[in-house]
Amino acid sequence: MSDAARVAVVIVSYEGRDALLACLESLRRHASIPIEAVVVDNASTDGSAEAVRAAHPAVRVIANAENVGFARACNQGWRASRAPCVLFLNPDAEVTAGAVDTLAGLLERRTDVGAAGPRTRGSDGTIQVSTGPDLTPLAERRQRRLVLGVARRDPAAVAEAEALHSREREVDWVSGACLAVRRAALEAVSGFDEGFFLYEEDADLCRRLRQDGWRILFTPAAEVRHRLGHSMEKAARRARLEYHRSHLRYYRKHSGPLDRAVLRLLLAGRGAGEWLRGRACGDAEAAADGASLLRLAFGP
Repeated sequence: MSDAARVAVVIVSYEGRDALLACLESLRRHASIPIEAVVVDNASTDGSAEAVRAAHPAVRVIANAENVGFARACNQGWRASRAPCVLFLNPDAEVTAGAVDTLAGLLERRTDVGAAGPRTRGSDGTIQVSTGPDLTPLAERRQRRLVLGVARRDPAAVAEAEALHSREREVDWVSGACLAVRRAALEAVSGFDEGFFLYEEDADLCRRLRQDGWRILFTPAAEVRHRLGHSMEKAARRARLEYHRSHLRYYRKHSGPLDRAVLRLLLAGRGAGEWLRGRACGDAEAAADGASLLRLAFGP
């Protein structure tokens, strides 16, 4: 760890040792400015913490005894560092040459910018949707259409996503897969809301930063490669449930009663559909997932 570090890179890891090591190797190869790296491991059982200590002894490892969630682990990481810029990086992401330097330089030059995110592409080079508007039922419907279109490699959707991610612009939020945040801005809003276990914590943070007077910027001048969803492959069922739980929390915090009611109705419909299909097919797991969604939809 360097006393002169310009960037603190915080990586929250869970059961992704090989991807984590590849992520750290990309930092070693492509970050040409002084950095300090902190890995917060959420009780992985695959030897992630030990592997990092062996391969990258300069990296600080915080090994949690239990999975405390992404938001809380991110807060642990940035509070254990000192650099004026904090780069939150998913373990299934790899930085390209100049990405860390570019994001740090942007925050250093633009004192009104609280957070910035790069363009992200998959391992095959396909563009990923890594920014968007504040969450509302209509905005999410449009965003989902674009994301699914890109996933299908629909030419029109890919072209639209490429155009959206081709120029630097001010946005409502950028993805937490690679998110550079000014330390002063993090301190001003007390970091991530730890009530989010997984998902939407990035959109919530960006919204609170904007409410505090900071600007959020997307820039294609920096780029990362991101194996989308890899970090959640080992806990897919819980990840799906936490996705919906986080949506409800975001809407409770930031949305009006109509949008909250719409979200609950959509969630109830999805839960009922999964429960009925599970019962009809004798799939106890699907039925249980549907019942969990129904409880969320009608809960507090």
